[in-house]
Amino acid sequence: MDNAAEPRKIALVRQPAANLAEGLLTHIERTTIDVAYAGEQWADYVAELAAEGWNIVEVAPLPEHADSVFVEDAVVMFGDVAVITSPGAESRRGETEAAEAAVRELGLRVEHLELPATLDGGDVLKVGRTVYVGQSLRTNAAGAEQLAMIVGPLGYTVVPVPVTKVLHLKTAVTALPDGTVIGYPPLVDNPRLFPKFLAVPEQEGTAVVVLDERTLLMSAAAPRTSALLESLGYRVIATDISEFEKLEGCVTCLSVRIR
Repeated sequence: MDNAAEPRKIALVRQPAANLAEGLLTHIERTTIDVAYAGEQWADYVAELAAEGWNIVEVAPLPEHADSVFVEDAVVMFGDVAVITSPGAESRRGETEAAEAAVRELGLRVEHLELPATLDGGDVLKVGRTVYVGQSLRTNAAGAEQLAMIVGPLGYTVVPVPVTKVLHLKTAVTALPDGTVIGYPPLVDNPRLFPKFLAVPEQEGTAVVVLDERTLLMSAAAPRTSALLESLGYRVIATDISEFEKLEGCVTCLSVRIR
């Protein structure tokens, strides 16, 4: 078999910092974080990716950056182009350097967003060639505009969408392999912005990581949503990320998938 013809499946991840419990919060109240248990959950999450054929690449850890485990916010992939973000929280701007080093080591082309534009990767949802960019507390209009200038020549269209009820766009919505956007309606500003929208019954059911065309990774805290997606023909792998959910994190936040 010609291995060069096989799909590329690389997942960038970063270990939780020792001060994980100090991570930023915007829309929920702070509760106690079991950092040791979070480390176990992270290891299980990475193991699930590896078991599904994803090659794991660890980004250099940042022991003093509480939110650095949410590596998705530091870099967004568009084929062979890695866009290094401009995080909206000043305390997180030190997270991008190691992420850039990791994608450069993989031989990818690198582009940058620059201040005063701000953009977190969690605000970027790709559905085919449409790129929905949340206009949130972390991502501003200039961030969406700069991203459009980079990815427009690559054949993508950027569509800004309002995000006022949650931290990031992908806290509220993600997409299934067929392009259907799923979300929990109380968290979504305007579901009508998405051509195909499916309401899910649980807040923790909004986020899925597409592992392949029929396999989804999602939170174990959303069994009714899991059953709904299984009824649509998907194989669902549930993973416990409760400690990260206490920090407004979800399954998409914990890795960057390079296909």
